[in-house]
Amino acid sequence: MGRQSGAAWGRSRRRQYAALPIREHGGEVHVMLITTRGRGRWVIPKGWAEKGVAPQDLAAREAFEEAGLLGKAGSEPIGAYTYRKRLPDGRRAVCEVEIFALSVEARALDWPERGQRRKCWVPPEAAAELVSEPGLAQVLRGLRLRVA
Repeated sequence: MGRQSGAAWGRSRRRQYAALPIREHGGEVHVMLITTRGRGRWVIPKGWAEKGVAPQDLAAREAFEEAGLLGKAGSEPIGAYTYRKRLPDGRRAVCEVEIFALSVEARALDWPERGQRRKCWVPPEAAAELVSEPGLAQVLRGLRLRVA
């Protein structure tokens, strides 16, 4: 998506960090998608940037809070995309999202948003077909992931 500006979508951009949970299943790499709490669209765990929190740590925390996944996020982003979001107060923002690969080590029995979202493990190509954000789909289609 190109640069969005103007009153309708705000003049500034908001930063988010996302985790792309990955695992090997049957000799193939799979990624986890989760649904949004509102409309049930397929997305990846993400959250707003926070002062004093490293981007990869925030991404890993969001994966736990939203999907119950525990693991280590890579130190460098594997991709990025932008999307438009309507904020709870009715304002609109253009969000820039940096994505960090999360090597899933364990799954929690309980987590903050348990029961509020659906989740699924799928190959990256299938994930690209399920998400509605064109930029995220493009990142998923271009992935060359290996599970350590």
